[in-house]
Amino acid sequence: MGSLSLYFHVLVVLQCYVVLCLAKDLPAMFIFGDSLVEAGNNNYIVSLSKANYAPNGIDFGKPTGRYTNKRTIVDVIGQEFGYDYYIPPYLDPTTVGDVVLKGVNYASGGGGILNRTGYIFGGRINMDAQIDNFANTRQDIISSIGSVAASKLLEKAFVGIIMGSNDFLDNYLVPAIVGMPAETSPEEFVDSLITTFRPQLTRLYHLGTRKIVVSNVGPIGCTPYQRDFNQPKAGDSCVESSNHLARLFNTKLKSLIIELNSNLPGSKYLYANVYDTFNDVVINYKSYGFENPSSGCCHLAGKYGGIVPCGPPSNVCPDRSKYVFWDAYHPSDASNVIIARKLVNGDTNAIYPMNLRQLFLSSV
Repeated sequence: MGSLSLYFHVLVVLQCYVVLCLAKDLPAMFIFGDSLVEAGNNNYIVSLSKANYAPNGIDFGKPTGRYTNKRTIVDVIGQEFGYDYYIPPYLDPTTVGDVVLKGVNYASGGGGILNRTGYIFGGRINMDAQIDNFANTRQDIISSIGSVAASKLLEKAFVGIIMGSNDFLDNYLVPAIVGMPAETSPEEFVDSLITTFRPQLTRLYHLGTRKIVVSNVGPIGCTPYQRDFNQPKAGDSCVESSNHLARLFNTKLKSLIIELNSNLPGSKYLYANVYDTFNDVVINYKSYGFENPSSGCCHLAGKYGGIVPCGPPSNVCPDRSKYVFWDAYHPSDASNVIIARKLVNGDTNAIYPMNLRQLFLSSV
């Protein structure tokens, strides 16, 4: 065997060895968030925000409670690292016993940082309640494997948080949709979000987790929902006033992440820049292989399909891979793949101060 052939043979063996080792010792994943990463918790509560009906999940084989045609961002991230299972929702009756040792998804459609967020949907699980549920899981883990092993599991665990969009879309911006002024200025509202988010993120640290990835808020003004309800003044463009709110929040969120890393020993908080990643997809959609960057694939009413939520009466585009958006609010599976891979392998413009692969390797 020549030296070059031997080199490639050894390289392949090493790669296979790494994959096999990681597969045997995958860190648990604990997911917090809203409908962008929900896996079915709202299936078990009384809520107007649900996705456990067709055509949601059309490419998954069945509706699961995910607000997209197939996988969420965290589903794709898990697959990138060799997880051969999806992290189950907390409220699923089967999410008990040894299952929770692999991780739990606490996300809830309509949920937000503020407890008032999502009130228009009735039932939803906001961030404080999601952390309460995680505290219950933590006790279950301690009871199952003991406090020492539980501490090690939590320290290695991957914690993902995608939260904040609903605090704007289903809270602050709701009065504007019906023609009423907001009660506070954008700056005051963003400050209230950061003031509330700080102790929530800190509580996760005190509950034993160390690897905590926090997504910023995406370009919410580019969603079909925002485009349709602001169409007369925004035309065919994204709604800049809504995107400005997201950027205000994101700037202060990054500062908060830096603050937490400085003040909490051993912590690895990451700032995931989903805004710029997804905004680039919307702007340069053709270079990513998309044909439609502004309308929901699942649509019923509105120029962009943003008036009525995706449901059984909706029309569905024949090729979901050509649409940036699945419905009025949520990215398609194809978009989620792009975002997830940027977070896994991207530079510090995509995720700061390290990417998920670097974080992942420090967790095993």
